[in-house]
Amino acid sequence: MTVRAGNATGLRCVKCGTRAPITDDRYVCDACGGNLLVEYDFKALRRTVTRESLAKNEDRTIWRYLPLLPVAARLPGPPVGWAPLVDAPKLATSLGLRSVLLKDDGKNPSASFKDRASAVAIQRARELGHKLVTGASTGNAASATAVLSAAVGMRSRIFVPKAAPRAKIAQLLTFGAEVLAVDGTYDQAFDLCLEATRRFGWYNRNTGYNPYTREGKKTVSFELCEQLGWRAPDLVVVPVGDGNIISGVWKGFQELLRLGLIERAPWLLAAQAEGSAAIVTAVNGDGVIRPCPGDTVADSISVSLPRDGDAAVQAIRAADGFGVTVSDDAILAAIPEVARAAGVFAEPAAAAAYAGLKEAVRRKLVDPSWQVVVLLTGNGLKDVGAAMKVAGEPRTIPADPSVLATLFPNP
Repeated sequence: MTVRAGNATGLRCVKCGTRAPITDDRYVCDACGGNLLVEYDFKALRRTVTRESLAKNEDRTIWRYLPLLPVAARLPGPPVGWAPLVDAPKLATSLGLRSVLLKDDGKNPSASFKDRASAVAIQRARELGHKLVTGASTGNAASATAVLSAAVGMRSRIFVPKAAPRAKIAQLLTFGAEVLAVDGTYDQAFDLCLEATRRFGWYNRNTGYNPYTREGKKTVSFELCEQLGWRAPDLVVVPVGDGNIISGVWKGFQELLRLGLIERAPWLLAAQAEGSAAIVTAVNGDGVIRPCPGDTVADSISVSLPRDGDAAVQAIRAADGFGVTVSDDAILAAIPEVARAAGVFAEPAAAAAYAGLKEAVRRKLVDPSWQVVVLLTGNGLKDVGAAMKVAGEPRTIPADPSVLATLFPNP
């Protein structure tokens, strides 16, 4: 059985190029097992999706782009998307760049970029008649799924590695998700979730498996260009784990080009942790994704085998982009640096993007005249333990007014 997926016309395999119709149970390519890209009829969409039509649309969420999403209607519940674009002149000055802007997706309902993906995937599940959605996650995708599922009365069953940050686990439980803490890695939780999907027929939201997650993530590119007056920035910096965000960002810009809404697409910079750098290693090498340790303090990008790695490598290369790796120390140091210079609290995975930009500037890979957008994909409250490692502890003082003169002799 097939339920129409909005204006989507079909699916195309990232690896072998095989095209397939949209069906209820198709997540990956039947021919080779590769990930799938959702396709649309852009000739028809060019007549209805215009700068003028969007300017008249008062909806400031991802659903303003509904004609470009593979669902028939918007997901009810809290607003997702249209995250603020924060000008960061102090960061720009410190890096010697003309302009640095921060896309603060920590403002989404679950405080994460992953709300974009979950919103589209959950709406697709609803339109197919599912009552339960499952997924594996280090925390953010799971939190997004739990928050948005709760808002529409769907059940969520989530597989997470036991080491996931407590704040993210708290979100899941608070929003009523059934949480299965796997005594193993994210990759093991992912595989266990896939097996459960095969056995029980639950709707699977997994990143790099469900093709509709990428469709939600591409909306950040639509927003960026609208917020910049239909101009693409020169460079977009993306923190990379599974690779699904950067492949979605690239897809979004390509669709805007096909619609005639922008004149050029930006370069893409993939930022990965040194201990979890399978995609950057592939980009800088032969293009083949190989497992890596997946060891980093940035749990949201801690992945041994990237599930959307092939699409990510294709996207970075197609964008004439590049990749850098950064140490955990550099990631942690970026958290207070961004907070104190721009007023945005970033979790480690988000801070990895800024650390990656710093490294790229150090290596003279960034033209000082460029306008750079850094995707900050999650709020720092997601992992306060990591922030405290670099922010330090408060001073403990007695509850005695006489101590004030000692503490502040020259106020």
